[in-house]
Amino acid sequence: MFFKDIIGQKEVKERLISSVQSNRISHAQLFFEQEGAGGLPLALAYSQFIHCTKRTADDSCGECPSCTKHAKLVHPDLHFVFPIALSKEIRVSTALISEWRTALLENPYLTLENWFDQLEVENKQPVIAVDESAEILKKLSLTTFEGEYKIMIIWHPEKMNIQAANKLLKILEEPPDKTLFILVTPEEDQLLRTIVSRTQMIKIRGIADADMIDALVTRHELKKEDAVKIAFQANGSYPAARAVMERNEQAVFNLETFRNWMRSCLKFDAPKVLSIINALEAVKRERQKLFINYALDLIRECLVYSYGEKSMVRLSGEELDFVTKFSSFIHAANGRKFIEAMDKASMHIERNGNAKIIFLDLSFTMNELLNIPKPVEVL
Repeated sequence: MFFKDIIGQKEVKERLISSVQSNRISHAQLFFEQEGAGGLPLALAYSQFIHCTKRTADDSCGECPSCTKHAKLVHPDLHFVFPIALSKEIRVSTALISEWRTALLENPYLTLENWFDQLEVENKQPVIAVDESAEILKKLSLTTFEGEYKIMIIWHPEKMNIQAANKLLKILEEPPDKTLFILVTPEEDQLLRTIVSRTQMIKIRGIADADMIDALVTRHELKKEDAVKIAFQANGSYPAARAVMERNEQAVFNLETFRNWMRSCLKFDAPKVLSIINALEAVKRERQKLFINYALDLIRECLVYSYGEKSMVRLSGEELDFVTKFSSFIHAANGRKFIEAMDKASMHIERNGNAKIIFLDLSFTMNELLNIPKPVEVL
């Protein structure tokens, strides 16, 4: 990770670079970040800069053997501790180091929620248990392989249970020679005060709007006006900005897909129906469920609109325009059947059914329901 790849944080970067150049690296540093501001990427860039053998004035070289290994997160003097979901088989971070490297290389601005989503561990609490302390001692008892420093990045140290926290405190009080601890947390107040007092705190504030806007424009090719809106919603957090973009992209995908699907189902244009089903099959199961939920929401809004309660419709823009036109196909004779069919499909998706078969069957049902005539109103 390079300092240049981190969004904003100019003052923090300069401070970290200066500590290396002046050979004044504190043995224990607490990166107290506003969540999503770049604490973990800064720890990675700092570690690479320390180990780099041909560093420039403001960044790592990216070419020396040390930088090459850091780029893959496999440098022998770089160690990680992070929260895990405890099980009989998994007691320490090392057991998941391969998954960790993959997640971090894909997204250096990793959040705890992202991490646990990738582990696919439902309803389990993230924890750093006491067994981790022995693993830390084991790793740090080794002599350095290549770098001058052994570096231990502890991500979310506030997730340490009390036994692990107390053992870490002892290590910080008597650290091995040429060892650097970097603790990265958005919740400094959840750490033991004795741990905080033995670290040099570096505060990492939220990403400035100007830096966020520039990153969104250059990295994601957004229009500036869209980037400004997203930066405002993100409030200094790059993961939050990415989540907003993903929601926006998903909303566009859902509306366009549902609109085209209903048009194709009305007269059952088989090639178009199959093309849409293939597109739905290609996305992740979670997104398929979200699409069905979105379709259900639109159908309910159509029912509200068709019953004459137009002021209660909660949509605007293209969605409102679509509902205004499509509501004539959703009425008392088929509304409930639409909802039942969608609910049934959602249940089958949830149970890992074959998405292609589920959406094809649903398409035939949609064709039948869309062609049910609207009841004639009796005056």
